[in-house]
Amino acid sequence: MKTKVKEFRTAAKMTQQQLADLVHVSSRTIISIEKEQYSPSLMLAYRLAEVFDVSVEELCCLKENKELEDRQYEDL
Repeated sequence: MKTKVKEFRTAAKMTQQQLADLVHVSSRTIISIEKEQYSPSLMLAYRLAEVFDVSVEELCCLKENKELEDRQYEDL
């Protein structure tokens, strides 16, 4: 799933480890989220959104991700 975690983290001049510490996960989890290899749980997405003072919708690009998923279903 596409997110804006890396974009917001770099804008905040924060390391992956600093962000991981704030949301109680490992830096590997942050790395995986940023590489779109792992989708955060709802609670983790909420914690990340709180750190950056944005909505979960904005952080997780929910509209864009839904449109991509809808297109996949149309192709079936």
